Amino acid sequence: MAIILGINTHHAGASAALLIDGLPVAAVAEERLNRIKYYGGFPQAAIQKCLEMGGVRLDEVDYVALGRDPNANRTPKMRYALRHVSHLPNLLRLRAQRSDLDDLKGVFSRVLGVDQAKLRFQTIPVEHHLAHIASAYFSAPLDRAAGFSMDGSGDFVTCLLARCEGDAITPLQRIFVPHSLGWLYTAICQFIGFPKYGDEGKVMGLAPYGEPVYGELLDQMVQLTPQGFRLHPQYFTAFSAMSAEIVNAQGEPQLSRLYSDALIHRLGPPRSPDQPISPRDQNLARSLQQRFEEVYLHLLRTLHRFCPLDEVAMSGGAALNSVANGKIFTHTPFRRTFIHPAAGDEGLSLGAALYVSRAVLHEKAHYQLRDAYLGPDYRADQIESSLRQAGVKHLRLAPETLMVQTVDHLVQGQIVGWFQGRMEWGPRALGNRSILADPRHAGMKDTLNARIKRRESFRPFAPAVLAERQSDIFEGDHPSPFMLHVYPIKPAWRERLGAVNHIDNTGRLQSVTRDENPRYYDLIERFGHKTGVPVILNTSFNENEPIVCTPDEAIQCFQRTRMDVLVIGDYLCRKEALPADSKPADEAF
Repeated sequence: MAIILGINTHHAGASAALLIDGLPVAAVAEERLNRIKYYGGFPQAAIQKCLEMGGVRLDEVDYVALGRDPNANRTPKMRYALRHVSHLPNLLRLRAQRSDLDDLKGVFSRVLGVDQAKLRFQTIPVEHHLAHIASAYFSAPLDRAAGFSMDGSGDFVTCLLARCEGDAITPLQRIFVPHSLGWLYTAICQFIGFPKYGDEGKVMGLAPYGEPVYGELLDQMVQLTPQGFRLHPQYFTAFSAMSAEIVNAQGEPQLSRLYSDALIHRLGPPRSPDQPISPRDQNLARSLQQRFEEVYLHLLRTLHRFCPLDEVAMSGGAALNSVANGKIFTHTPFRRTFIHPAAGDEGLSLGAALYVSRAVLHEKAHYQLRDAYLGPDYRADQIESSLRQAGVKHLRLAPETLMVQTVDHLVQGQIVGWFQGRMEWGPRALGNRSILADPRHAGMKDTLNARIKRRESFRPFAPAVLAERQSDIFEGDHPSPFMLHVYPIKPAWRERLGAVNHIDNTGRLQSVTRDENPRYYDLIERFGHKTGVPVILNTSFNENEPIVCTPDEAIQCFQRTRMDVLVIGDYLCRKEALPADSKPADEAF
């Protein structure tokens, strides 16, 4: 039996995952524990939490799988360095920042307070994009598939096309720095006033408000080639700046400016984040999204020529572009996608661990990811203790009563915090750390933003739909259990789903089955029986912070926002006093 600890460290999305005998027992992003979004330091708390959940000690770990390989792609790195000698100091600085990864046992000993002499693990580095593809392919119920990974960059690669068969992932084609579709997207995000790491999802939501009037410009910025694409260097800063993902003293990732002055000369001054969004910004967002989709789908068609299969396993930050994912089935030959729920860099820890298990050790256990609930959970006594310490009035209800009352609150237009079971793995709230609301009324979107989320008004909320009813409501029947596909909403349902119907009549749906999440499924089903709408509005349980992890964090969010109801485990809490005549029978199972 091998114990494998996977980590993503010294990089945005620091995380840890634990495999025992080939099967994941835990996976946690550091940001959920230290509350620093996209934390880019060492995942100390995540490692400790995974070990705790697995019931093992660090000195029992056999392998540490590292989601990066500094020795990968040395030849293209050297070629680039020789052509751009002035960039060498910056490249060396980046290497120096991560030099302690050469002695992971020393890092573990120093940070976690463990005797280094007792650590027996072997460190196995896994190339960035191999780890991404492994996270999807080695989680899928497949013996073979095409493999696709794309993001800003990792180990000097921005996109990897691969063939996956048995325990092997065979690279077919790599696209190297500085040609990065991820950096193109980020550069335009920065120009239109969204400069923070991770703001790309906001611009994807803004895009339908504009028109693609800057299509010609985007065609110049990124050009298709028979084997992929190329960026036009005129519009971008040198790679010395593009590669500088800086992690500040708090562990927050920050990016240098990626667009060059040529874009300012072409379009005028960039928007400051505190300025109103103009039609130019909306049109630029739309043009960007359209060009992104063209290149993305072109790459997938190229992959299919190399690897003509029906199934594609996908990961990397670009695979979080759910609008593009929704078009794969109409614009490429692929018929099934398996997109890892933690497609961003936090997923590297689990991907690296799975790669070591399957491709290196050839362990017999073949994991199938049926749900994304790999994080910590909390016992009823822990939840009740937190409620009492916070002074929150609460009732413990039998499951049937809890479900009836929760649906009643939703139908009455109230906002419900929903905290259940194990925390989700990945950036999406999928029914265990969610805020829920009635999707039927368009005004609910503004209510949520004003009272809780405090985010940009143009960003849509997600519909969670019973899987068997998906094709009745959406023009797309491929399952989307991890909220990674956007489909058009059928005309008959658009007004009935006013709070989750985006301006372009689409929804980034989550398809829910009873097998994946029985309580969440039953809630949606009961809501559907009462309203005729088998859909619930689902958004992440947070307020401009990482999604809540613990009962204390859920309770604090409930208390400081204008959320109406908190359903946490078997406990129901309301802002107003609970009725004095509540019967003890309601508290019994």
